[in-house]
Amino acid sequence: MDTATPAGLPHRSVTSIRGGSGVTDRPSPPTTPSRPPAGSFSSPSTLRAEEDLVIVEIGSRFVRVGFAGDNAPKAYLQLRPDQQRRVGDYRMFLPGYHDAWRKRPIGKDWGKDYELWQYDLRESDLGLVQDKLDRILRDAFSRLLLIDSRPRRMALIVPSSLPLPLLSTTLDIFFKRFGSPIVSLLSAPVMSTVGAGVRSGLVVDLGWSETTVSSVYEYREVRCTRSIRGSKLMIEELHNLLKSELIRQGYIESPAKAETEAGPHTSNINHVISFEDVEEVAKRMLWCRAATGPSCRHEDEGLATVQEQDETEEVSGKEGEEKSEHSGRTGSPWTGAKEHTVEIPLRSFGPHCSVSVSFERLAEVCETAYFERQYGPANFDDDEMPLHLLIYNHLLRLPMDIRAVCMSRMMFVGGGSHIIGLKGRIFAEVEALIEARGWDPVRGRGAEAYKSNTKLQRRGSKTDVPEATTSPVTPTSEVKSPSTAGNGSDAGVGGDSGSKGDEVWHDAANAEPEKDAIGDALDKIKPTSGLQGQLRALDTIGPWCGGSLACYLKVMAIATVDKEAWLANGLAGASRASEVDVKAQRQSMGMGGMGMGSGGLMRAAANIQEKSWTLGAWGAI
Repeated sequence: MDTATPAGLPHRSVTSIRGGSGVTDRPSPPTTPSRPPAGSFSSPSTLRAEEDLVIVEIGSRFVRVGFAGDNAPKAYLQLRPDQQRRVGDYRMFLPGYHDAWRKRPIGKDWGKDYELWQYDLRESDLGLVQDKLDRILRDAFSRLLLIDSRPRRMALIVPSSLPLPLLSTTLDIFFKRFGSPIVSLLSAPVMSTVGAGVRSGLVVDLGWSETTVSSVYEYREVRCTRSIRGSKLMIEELHNLLKSELIRQGYIESPAKAETEAGPHTSNINHVISFEDVEEVAKRMLWCRAATGPSCRHEDEGLATVQEQDETEEVSGKEGEEKSEHSGRTGSPWTGAKEHTVEIPLRSFGPHCSVSVSFERLAEVCETAYFERQYGPANFDDDEMPLHLLIYNHLLRLPMDIRAVCMSRMMFVGGGSHIIGLKGRIFAEVEALIEARGWDPVRGRGAEAYKSNTKLQRRGSKTDVPEATTSPVTPTSEVKSPSTAGNGSDAGVGGDSGSKGDEVWHDAANAEPEKDAIGDALDKIKPTSGLQGQLRALDTIGPWCGGSLACYLKVMAIATVDKEAWLANGLAGASRASEVDVKAQRQSMGMGGMGMGSGGLMRAAANIQEKSWTLGAWGAI
């Protein structure tokens, strides 16, 4: 019987079986895959608009703008005079325009055109401040963030010491010119603490016009002190140094005697160098000396450099000691730099003008602007204290528990913190003050005489009290009951019942307790208190990045202002904190604020229709 395959059945391979018959299959036209429904997110075009939360940080000379959740701001803009021109103003192309700053009358603030605002509002034009801020924000939104003009929710990061007129001007811009429905206010020191990854800390802001020291405990500001010693004073001191070098090298004549007697801190002097040149020198050349003294530690200097010599040479012991001592003194990496000079070109003074300045003199600028060790604490006002005294007095006035937590979490922010060696110098000076004075607020001759009084020390001592003579108890001694002692029998304790004891003395007071498994398990999950009572410095990613992280995690802001409430009453509509119900208006950054779900930072919009709302740490009128 023939079992061969019939001729009518074609051979089919595995590929043709999976793909179907090659005769009937035809290429189908391309089709767009069906898009899944958006569901609760609505259409994809509105998803990004709902997630947009613009974070704005405003300082005296800069503006940082970006979106919540970003690790860095997308826009960092500084105010410059060429950005303040009106439409059709072409004076910058005229010959001699760049030297027009010399025609400024004596007494006008030098570098005022580079500032967005000043904390001294007696001569400030708030309308001009509003126009400057509006222009720089529109430039950031349209050119760098690439967003349209639709109303967006915003979070404003400003220091808590910002005056209320400046805060009102800023909120007017957001509500009236940009149409923001809600603006959340965030404190810059608190956001710096968030950026460092801690809940408490001491934030030292080396700003432009002043230096502020803020203590934050559990995400709340406890105390804030300030000093006028900031980058602005440092720029003035650097200008005076460069001007003295120009006089010494014969570029300009010696100033008049009246100008010399005016003092280094006066603003009524004739500036011979432009602000741009002095600021460029400050960014590139300034540095700060390390702290000197037996109590100051130098751990970053490394090993001392040793002179190379031939091994066959015989060096006497005395000569070798002198060489090693000399190499130990010159082992610092800054020692060789102090002896060198640098040529600094000053194009604003002349096209071919350059002065030679030593690095040692450049370090004197930070000494004069921030420390001034040649004067005592009694020579300074409360608003011009040196930085190390400002930080020490700030810690001294804090409660003991808050001080122990904050001093071990010191953070430096601001433009002045980028100067080489300045943060380490401040830290070493504060550490030396703590070791020398301790935490006793009373100082003076009377306090020292009281401490050194021998009668008071003898009265409080316990050396004259005789010690009680007690015979030691031997643990291995036999313990007998009163019944056995009276009868003289060898029966153990409890002889009435006929039972015997183990005749071993048990020390119940010093006995080791049994292990508690439940207690050990609870101790493992118990949160640790962290380092306390020890001076330590931390790094922070800055207030803007901390605010971006907090807003991305849906944390409720310190204060939330609604557009309708602001347009109705303005700044006068804010109530005082004592007039608001705490339970209804509680705004915390603890676990209650972290677990808000999708509402988060802007959930306060539902409660903003209530009668009372506050500005938080910024106070009220």
